[in-house]
Amino acid sequence: MRQTVRVEPRTVDAEDGIRLGQLLKLAGVAESGGHARALLEDGEVTVNGEPETRRGRRVLRGDVVVVALPAGEETVRLG
Repeated sequence: MRQTVRVEPRTVDAEDGIRLGQLLKLAGVAESGGHARALLEDGEVTVNGEPETRRGRRVLRGDVVVVALPAGEETVRLG
């Protein structure tokens, strides 16, 4: 029987919001700004279930960012 492992979303604190590219780096999902840009350009990122390609998009408290990576999905919530 195959078991499903549930991974809790990473939470990043930013009271006034943060740009998406910065969030990806701060959460450790992207290694650099260039890596964040590549993830966005490749369509690997959604914000609140909607595809997002803008690195400068403002992410606000409560928003959920999901990134499709080769090792699986990473979820980041802005707290």
